[in-house]
Amino acid sequence: MSPIKRYVKKQAKARQRRRLQAHERLERDRRQAQRAAEALHQALEALGLPENLVVEIEGRLRSQHKLLSKIIGVMFPALFGCRTPSELCRVRGWDKHWPSRLLGALPKRSWLKRLRRLGLEVLEPLWRHVQDKSPATQSRWQWTWVWDDSVFHKYGAQLGLVGRWWSGQQKRVLSGIDGLLLLVVVGEGRLIVPVDFAIRRPDPVGPGAPCRDKLHWARLMLDERLAAFHRRGLALPAPMVVADSWFSDSKLMQHVHEAHQGTVLVEGKQSYTFLLADGSKVKGHDLVHQPDWPWRESPWEPRVRYARLTATSPTYGEVTVVIVDEPGQDRFYLLCLETARSAPQLIRRWRRRSWIEFVFRTLKHLLATESCQVHSEDAYYGHLVLRLMGCFVLFYTSRVICKGELTMEEIIFSLKHYWRFVDVEALELQALS
Repeated sequence: MSPIKRYVKKQAKARQRRRLQAHERLERDRRQAQRAAEALHQALEALGLPENLVVEIEGRLRSQHKLLSKIIGVMFPALFGCRTPSELCRVRGWDKHWPSRLLGALPKRSWLKRLRRLGLEVLEPLWRHVQDKSPATQSRWQWTWVWDDSVFHKYGAQLGLVGRWWSGQQKRVLSGIDGLLLLVVVGEGRLIVPVDFAIRRPDPVGPGAPCRDKLHWARLMLDERLAAFHRRGLALPAPMVVADSWFSDSKLMQHVHEAHQGTVLVEGKQSYTFLLADGSKVKGHDLVHQPDWPWRESPWEPRVRYARLTATSPTYGEVTVVIVDEPGQDRFYLLCLETARSAPQLIRRWRRRSWIEFVFRTLKHLLATESCQVHSEDAYYGHLVLRLMGCFVLFYTSRVICKGELTMEEIIFSLKHYWRFVDVEALELQALS
């Protein structure tokens, strides 16, 4: 065989091989999309959303249509490659008024009630399963309560929901809706369950002004959720709450300590003043920048040092201070009322605060929560609560149903590109081939 003929034959085989490989990849991606859709439907059934939320909305709208597919579309528009409700209706061939009708079907109290009930129904069986287990097992299923807020960009100005808020994510003041979230992190992120949500109304007028600030909302949300678990007969341990420095209020920390025997762990500020056990007076700036502290190596995190101090604060009283030094990061210190917990335990609980930032990133980027504009306050609550539920359903699908074999990003990516080839009757998806 001549060299030219050999070369031509080699290139023909390479082209055929590439076509076969591309076809195999396409079939594999379609199978993954089918699996992701079935797992998502299984998670919805396991969480009871079709029997509760969907049935209630159908009753409110007096609709003879099965609305599960439309509610899932509004909850997860990114699954169909969309960001806004108008794009979703155009892609799925729906009436353009369906999203606003669905979101405005329930009053805001009912939307919040559904979110709170979902948190209770997920967490209650988990606690009943481990409450009689050994301390070692319970330590792997610890609950860490997390407060945080996030600013969603400026829709709803005509409803009085938009204000000027500081955004920790963008490090500047933004016009938008400020949402305050309380969630429970189970273990080292085994499950992340949103249990309550509130929108802070800026500068209200009339009776009741001024509105509750962030600290009052945080206190109210925690008190109500713990009371709800108590009414269900759950004897929960004292709560450990972690939050950023915006929640470092002495009255709030004292209330959690006295009312629930709990601990609020926050990041300290450089302006705080402390009196150490040896009588020396230091500020938070000194804790962060002075090198001569009794450093110890963390037993659970390599190359991480900490110093645990007992001090007195003119604002908080007796406190425990943990200075954390890790390579490649700015030194910081943690603050809570005096506790017997060890410094490594406090640091481990503090690490779980990052999960709430993960939730907000998922809401804003994967689920495009900021891309919505409706005409009532109830609809805005419906939009935000549905996306919160959607974030939890995605996480539940990835961690519980798929056992970590599919990530949230893989679920969204595969359905976004191949939903037309998925066949799931409950979601009104019929494969084209």
